[in-house]
Amino acid sequence: MISPRKPAVGSKSRPSTIVALDEIAALHDRLHGRSFDLLFVNAGVTNNPKHQAIGEVATEEFVRVMVTNALSPMRVVEALQDLVPATGAIGVMSSGLGSVTDNASGGWEVYRGSKAALNTLMRSFAARHADDSRTFLIIAPGWVRTDMGGPQAVLSIEDSIPRVVDTITAQSGKPGLRYVDYLGQTVRW
Repeated sequence: MISPRKPAVGSKSRPSTIVALDEIAALHDRLHGRSFDLLFVNAGVTNNPKHQAIGEVATEEFVRVMVTNALSPMRVVEALQDLVPATGAIGVMSSGLGSVTDNASGGWEVYRGSKAALNTLMRSFAARHADDSRTFLIIAPGWVRTDMGGPQAVLSIEDSIPRVVDTITAQSGKPGLRYVDYLGQTVRW
């Protein structure tokens, strides 16, 4: 599993492993010869403050969020997709906030943009693999009470994640790309 690491107190910041190309390659090497019915990549960070207007966001912060949330998950998909058989599924954790169509309120601009970028990159991946029989999924888990979602979020992790698993299971075996929420409902692009 590749996951972001928090640096130890007093240590120099180290890039999250999901953004480290050498660690992605090393993971592929360790998994060589194995097969996985599901490759599911979950990466998500946001900028602080979360509701900062795009014109106020530092370039470094914008790049950090975009690389972590959009580029890096797709690098993992590209690097590990050969481990998923023709009957398998490849998915990424996105967000309903990644829907351009449903953005009627603004806010969370860098995070929204990063998840919209992830969705677009996953759509491009699926287009390049149009003749592929695997299932491709973009999943929106709902507004979940996590460090990022906050205490006011409507879903607990225990409410969301089992439904995400059920949705992945229900979609498996259906070739092509789908953008769905944790209940299996289509999310508008």
